[in-house]
Amino acid sequence: MLFDRFKSFAKENHLFNADSKVLLTVSGGIDSSVMAHLFHRLKMNCTIAHCNFQLRGEESDGDEAFVREIGEKLNFKVFVTRFETEEYANENHLSIQMAARDLRYNWFNRLAKAHQFDYIAVAHNRDDALETFFINLGRGSGIAGLTGIRPLSGIIMRPLLFASRPEIEQYAQSFNLVHREDSTNASDKYQRNYIRHQVIPGIEDIFPHFRESLSQNLEKLNEAHILYQHALNALLPQIISQKKGLVYIDLAELLKAPAPKTVLYEILKPYNFTPPTIDEIFHVVGAISGKQFFSSTHKLVKDRECFIVSKLEGEGLSKFYIEEATREIDSPVAMRLEIIERTPDFIIEKSPAIAYLDYDKLIFPLILRKWKQGDFFIPFGMKGIKKVSDFFIDQKLSLIEKENTWLLVSGNQIAWITGKRTDERFRITDETKKVLVIKLS
Repeated sequence: MLFDRFKSFAKENHLFNADSKVLLTVSGGIDSSVMAHLFHRLKMNCTIAHCNFQLRGEESDGDEAFVREIGEKLNFKVFVTRFETEEYANENHLSIQMAARDLRYNWFNRLAKAHQFDYIAVAHNRDDALETFFINLGRGSGIAGLTGIRPLSGIIMRPLLFASRPEIEQYAQSFNLVHREDSTNASDKYQRNYIRHQVIPGIEDIFPHFRESLSQNLEKLNEAHILYQHALNALLPQIISQKKGLVYIDLAELLKAPAPKTVLYEILKPYNFTPPTIDEIFHVVGAISGKQFFSSTHKLVKDRECFIVSKLEGEGLSKFYIEEATREIDSPVAMRLEIIERTPDFIIEKSPAIAYLDYDKLIFPLILRKWKQGDFFIPFGMKGIKKVSDFFIDQKLSLIEKENTWLLVSGNQIAWITGKRTDERFRITDETKKVLVIKLS
């Protein structure tokens, strides 16, 4: 029975005890509704928290009203907040999904601190963990990403991680629990939904017991990651040292390590260096001094016997560097980059969200930055220079739109006002051999 397995899973993973004060995050969907019911049966000291992201109009308001009803039925206090999610996403250059995630977890943590909750319970189930595995696999998030979702991370616990969706549905049916269905869950335009509706069922056609076997393998991967982290922690003190805010990576010690590129990845990942950039950094281990690499927050310099990592200060925080090997970035603008050979049948798609630039005319690293007074470029199709400020006026951009526009800069020249216009100096011509294609996500 689900209730007994719920108690056993909590005990095995040390999720909570009878005296724990728990904040239940309830959307109104079947998973969180069942979770609230299970905690009610335990007679726990719980409070419900619900986020109204105001993305689906009356449907979002209906979810809020429904969760308040759950609180009344179960005699749980309910906290509700409303977010201007689209506005937050635009201001912070995030997707709606990432904006909603940031908003809700920030609020949950504030509630936990203000009201002294021991744990925040999130209703992720086993199928969510399998879907997350595929998402992380596609993103290239390393070994940690392949271990799936953990039952307990800090004060965030996932007490339903053992349960499959059919098991949760059966429990809801047996107790006549009603729930709300998010209409967006049916759309395959969202990454997770496509994996849920298309990818996993397709694999199950070949391997009928795929969900069970992958779930077991995730447990094994999690155990393997613990061993991996233990070995890494033993290596790092020999390789890394810190002095006056700088991080020094001893290259001789790095190369002694088994799988040195993987070790370097783990060292540089906290400093926001991307996997393609880390690959490029590793290739200059034996090169002469002076080569520099940038992440969104840090700079790495190749010295004679070490790499030196320092934090970007001042103006560096408003500049984002794109190395030659980079193929995708999420911040400050989500974009994908691809280098292709120009062939006779090469076609340029006319879209403001896509830039086609002559690769051989570019100077790396490219820089993403905001515009400043005095900036100028040569708009595509024109011969004379134009101030960026005048271009914004011609485009009738609002102050907020101007502030949210990023410039892609090559050397000292603006190559693209992102999403608006490329520069004539980087246009594709008959002499162009390679093309850098940049697509805004």
